Amino acid sequence: MIRLTLEQAHQLAQDILRSNGFSEPHVQAVSATVLAGERDGCASHGLYRVLGCVRSLKAGKVVADAQPEVFDQAPAIVRVDARGGFSQLAFQAGLPVLLGKAREAGIAAMAINHCVHFSALWVEIEALTDAGLVALAFTPSHAWVAPAGGSKPVFGTNPIAFGWPRAGHNPFIFDFATSVIARGDIELHRRAGKPLPEGWGIDAQGQPSTDAAAVLQGAMHTFGGHKGSALAAMVELIAGPLIGDLTSAESKAYDGGGDSSPYHGELIIALDPQRFLGAAADEHLARAETLFESIQGQGARLPSQRRYEARKRSAEEGVQIPQALYDDLNALIVR
Repeated sequence: MIRLTLEQAHQLAQDILRSNGFSEPHVQAVSATVLAGERDGCASHGLYRVLGCVRSLKAGKVVADAQPEVFDQAPAIVRVDARGGFSQLAFQAGLPVLLGKAREAGIAAMAINHCVHFSALWVEIEALTDAGLVALAFTPSHAWVAPAGGSKPVFGTNPIAFGWPRAGHNPFIFDFATSVIARGDIELHRRAGKPLPEGWGIDAQGQPSTDAAAVLQGAMHTFGGHKGSALAAMVELIAGPLIGDLTSAESKAYDGGGDSSPYHGELIIALDPQRFLGAAADEHLARAETLFESIQGQGARLPSQRRYEARKRSAEEGVQIPQALYDDLNALIVR
């Protein structure tokens, strides 16, 4: 393992992206996202993801200098065309409009189209909870996940994220794949030569497997059986056809058998407690705190609690990544 300060980790990501020809706005947006993942102990969405950024660029599957275009779609809907670039810059472009619409109507949605997407959704959710809004986000990916009772990939990992602002506390946020685990975690197991826990996936013949490489060629399982499968289907629909973008199967077909990051859309919904509750907002938000207290009061942990702890630790100690990953990342810098 090799230890990096947060500044060194950020600089490494920037150097790779910039030297490979990404425009400065994309360098800043993408490097901030992968740094956040590494900083918060989410290695599957940290520096490791820069490998996929460069791989997607070399495959011609991402536009390095794409400039997102924002459209005022409807009174409570903003649409952002990422124009084949990464989703992070498109989110940043549409965020001010989404905030304004949510403040005006009480609830608003942002549809991001034609984006290359690999990042954790909690980074975007946190931008909304920081503004005092309740938020949800949904996105498909590549078809890597079999439906409950099936043996062939249909769904993406199809994450769902939710955020609730808390005065004086870190926001309540969860962000989880509807697959049993994130795809990136299986890839990290493959890189480390570690077997998978039973129940994570099946091989190309539909047989249960703990071999990461075999599952990557086969299919992952949804979490919670048919319940996770139903949620995965919901994400396909509301972050695919509803916003005029690709499903996970269509994204995988677009990749043409390659190994690039998924290409599709994302749906973000923001709700303003002040508009829902008016003068009673503070009273009811305070009532919500009793829920969190009842969870933590019995020794249970809130979602993202470990992430916030890792964030504090990383600020003091930096982050650690495998030497092999560090070497692979450095090899991508065009000198």
